[in-house]
Amino acid sequence: MRYRSLGPSGLLVSELCLGTMTFGGSEGMWGQIGRLRQDEADTLVKTAVDAGINFIDTANVYAGGESERILGQSIRNLGLARQDLVVATKVLGPMGEGPNARGASRYHILEQAKASLQRLQLDHIDLYQIHGFDPLTPLAETLEALDTLVRHGHVRYVGLSNWAAWQIVKAVGIAEARRLAPIISLQAHYTLVGRDLEREIVPMLKSEKIGLMVWSPLAGGFLSGKYSGGSTANAEGRRASFDFPPVDMERGDAAIEAMRAISQAKGCSVAQVALAWLLHQEVVTSVIVGARRVEQLEDNIASTQVQLSREDLDALDAVTRLPAEYPGWMLERQAQYRAPFLTPPGR
Repeated sequence: MRYRSLGPSGLLVSELCLGTMTFGGSEGMWGQIGRLRQDEADTLVKTAVDAGINFIDTANVYAGGESERILGQSIRNLGLARQDLVVATKVLGPMGEGPNARGASRYHILEQAKASLQRLQLDHIDLYQIHGFDPLTPLAETLEALDTLVRHGHVRYVGLSNWAAWQIVKAVGIAEARRLAPIISLQAHYTLVGRDLEREIVPMLKSEKIGLMVWSPLAGGFLSGKYSGGSTANAEGRRASFDFPPVDMERGDAAIEAMRAISQAKGCSVAQVALAWLLHQEVVTSVIVGARRVEQLEDNIASTQVQLSREDLDALDAVTRLPAEYPGWMLERQAQYRAPFLTPPGR
């Protein structure tokens, strides 16, 4: 297991992060994603930590707070040293019926930080993330609330999730101008069959040196290779009942075919190829892996040992790259005017 700095911070996180969205579900969407009880969650957490994973991600809305509660109890049950873990959670979604029980207002953020700490049985959150963009609340209000939590010691670092590039850069500018706690990470969807980030967000992350945490790296199970012919109609597992995130099936078929050839040549699973591809991307800091069974988690962990050659990466890129769009193709063309001067000195 390798460790990487999260964004511009000195915080080191494992290249794989344990996702806990499968913890505690019952009815509805959360039940379709996962229904793991305490003993099952304990086993997954122990498996992850034993493999060198020090990074664990959850959110207050996962199973209505049950994911946080189960994770906190797992840390206790297993006797894990707090200083050896980086615990991340998120805030935004509805946690009650009232109009103020949602969003990224100061009111909701401060209330939910306190509630998350209680459920997690912790005295601080290592990474507190705004789970999505709130079009109602002024950005300055959100960022100042996060800064309050940092200054009071309840939160160590702050991040975002599911924001557009322009929203993130605007927030970075406000935080810098007002000397607020900096944004060090973005949690976003990125896979071989979902490379939309590469248009605007990836260049922005590199420019601002913000770390990237990838959610649903197997595209809701699609990239496990078990959905023959790109169809989920007759499949088992989560994607059969909860077809999310969306996948272009034509591109998906081509990706699976190329991945299967590589997996057979290397003697690994198709899922491991998908995860290894992400781990080979310079912009990726940590890949969030969730599981219902310990065998799934062990298979995901083994992806850290899969080395993809330049030929492998080129083959995967050829069938999954995004079609050119404006202004990307124009920016690339005009950048050639300065290309001779962009090579670092001495190279």
